[in-house]
Amino acid sequence: MTKIVLRPLQRHVAAARDGDRAPLARSAIALLAVLLGCAMLVSLNSGALEIQALKVMASAFDPPSTLSGEDLRDRIVFFQVRLPRVCLGALVGASLAVSGAVMQGLFRNPLADPGIIGVSSGAGLGAAGFIILGQSWLAPVAALLGVFSLPVSAFVGALLVTSLLYRIGTSDGLSSVATMLLAGIAISALAMSMVGLLIFYADDQQLRDLTFWNLGSLAGASWEKVATCALIVSVALVVALSLSRGLNALFLGEAAAGHLGIRVQRLKTLAIVAVAAATGASVAVSVGIGFVGIVVPHLLRLTIGPDHRYLLPASALLGAVMLILADTVSRIVVAPAELPIGILTALAGAPFFLWILLRRRGLTGL
Repeated sequence: MTKIVLRPLQRHVAAARDGDRAPLARSAIALLAVLLGCAMLVSLNSGALEIQALKVMASAFDPPSTLSGEDLRDRIVFFQVRLPRVCLGALVGASLAVSGAVMQGLFRNPLADPGIIGVSSGAGLGAAGFIILGQSWLAPVAALLGVFSLPVSAFVGALLVTSLLYRIGTSDGLSSVATMLLAGIAISALAMSMVGLLIFYADDQQLRDLTFWNLGSLAGASWEKVATCALIVSVALVVALSLSRGLNALFLGEAAAGHLGIRVQRLKTLAIVAVAAATGASVAVSVGIGFVGIVVPHLLRLTIGPDHRYLLPASALLGAVMLILADTVSRIVVAPAELPIGILTALAGAPFFLWILLRRRGLTGL
């Protein structure tokens, strides 16, 4: 199947050199879909316990009484531990990558990323606030929203930070990356100080809950988390995909986009809300996993071009692939212990981010 996808991909490379990257982008999306399936299968087969995923799936509908003790154990591990973890990793990776692509299109700068400019910190503050205040001041919210309380709290924090960053970093329709980055650093520091203040007033149980949440991995994946995250992330991704043509027009500037019939203010509002929702839901279930939102869109933009009609779905697929593979490596590299995913993404993403900075200054010779 991979060869079937690669043949048209090779044919479209020549067309891409002539300026038409649409065929290449479509083939790349098909290839990424295949890679996503392969990455999920590899992850389902990997771990401290050896499981044959295809065998378990083939016997999924067999009555438990017909299975041996080993097969029954494999089924439980597969469906209750690994499969929800893989699904959650795909959701988080896709949401972070698409959020990065949307923010880069909104700010018209490839350095924009939810983690770097403080959006993830705002989401973390919202989630920490609910963990510590959920039984007191925010008890009515917890009673009203139920299992959605934590992701909604993270969404509110991300929304406030994203809106504030856009107002600070944009003037007369032009965004300043220096102002945006500095504002992100300041807001991140403010958010962390407020989290520290909340910790000061937390009791022992709340501190344990916050410490567990701050571990920043997919180890606590469950079908309840998958369902909650999927509901929020899927809506945010659909909204983001609907903005692709508007984001393309925005590259020409807000005035030019307006002349093309784009409702710029509506576009900005929807983009901010979509990014906040996707980032908030991701932070609520996995804490901050950095650099996915900057590496994936920038890498794809260099390959298939800046057209958001293809860039956004490709980012969702590649982000899911990268995070699933990173989670797989984190589970096997120091087995039976587990390495936090954020360490792996930072090891790969930080040098890439520096390369982007140097390339923009013309210091790499590229």
